[in-house]
Amino acid sequence: MTLSAPSAGQWAAAVAAVRALGTGDEIQLICHVNPDGDALGSMLGFGLGLRRLGFDRVRATFPGEFRVPDPYAALPGSELLVAEGEAYQNADLVIVFDVASESRLGGLAGLLSAAPASLVLDHHASNTGFGGVQLVDPRAAATSVVAERLLAELGVELDQEIAECLYVALATDTGSFKFDLTTVAVHELAARLIATGLRPGEISRRVFDSRPFGAMKLAGEVMGRAVLEPGAAGGRGMVWTYATLDDLQRYSQPPYVLDALIDPVRSVAEADVSVVVKQVAAGEWSVSLRSKGAVDVSGVAVSQGGGGHRLAAGFTGYGEPDQVVDAVRRLLDEYLN
Repeated sequence: MTLSAPSAGQWAAAVAAVRALGTGDEIQLICHVNPDGDALGSMLGFGLGLRRLGFDRVRATFPGEFRVPDPYAALPGSELLVAEGEAYQNADLVIVFDVASESRLGGLAGLLSAAPASLVLDHHASNTGFGGVQLVDPRAAATSVVAERLLAELGVELDQEIAECLYVALATDTGSFKFDLTTVAVHELAARLIATGLRPGEISRRVFDSRPFGAMKLAGEVMGRAVLEPGAAGGRGMVWTYATLDDLQRYSQPPYVLDALIDPVRSVAEADVSVVVKQVAAGEWSVSLRSKGAVDVSGVAVSQGGGGHRLAAGFTGYGEPDQVVDAVRRLLDEYLN
């Protein structure tokens, strides 16, 4: 499906859904499995905004193991977070953040369908159009852009706590403001957030520049097994590597440390496409795809049941790492030819 920015009617419907609630009604916020900075920051920032409006029964969660990645553990609003088993089972309103398809909600998908009202805030062009009111803007650099707009529509003024959540979300999903969707409007939003009293340098050091020694050693090993294929992707070049559960165990690291591996891999000058294959279970792999601009990797991801953007996408693969990469290589050739 082809997505456009949310209409005035969709914004009005979203505002009406929130304003129809009493302050004692239950609101359940959900983001995707293995949450990143945009998912958590958008969700917690919006949750704090709801608290400012007087809603005192707000919970936030995500599917899977209840572990918040260390770079985001200190985000304001973390007190709203609960394990998925503690989520409101009969919430009056469910709001979903940064989720392109219901499959990314895991066992929490039933809460969405059971709720009398639901909102979906997202910016993925591959969004499947699920949920009640859809605020999906593929032009937005991050879901936090959509969340900030809805907070403004609801009359919530930015404070330092809300702003920190939204700034972390914005900074992480724009790659520290260096990706293509980093527009003038994005910098203007960042300026408004910083104006609340944020210290960007301090936030950046915590989020981007602080990793355990074991994570650094693991990254070195994974980089050492990278493979460059100049002839792949129609001659545009592909570089790939993989990381296993044994790697994580050997260096005593949690799975989220693997998420940062795509950044050094994508910097390889000879390749437009970069691929990192990360093991999540026996024979099951989370596949991250990136492009410098010449190749649309979202088509590959969507064809495999995943999603994302033109230059950044992902999906779940099965088999051995070389088999997963073989599938990516073949699909790239099919799309490019």
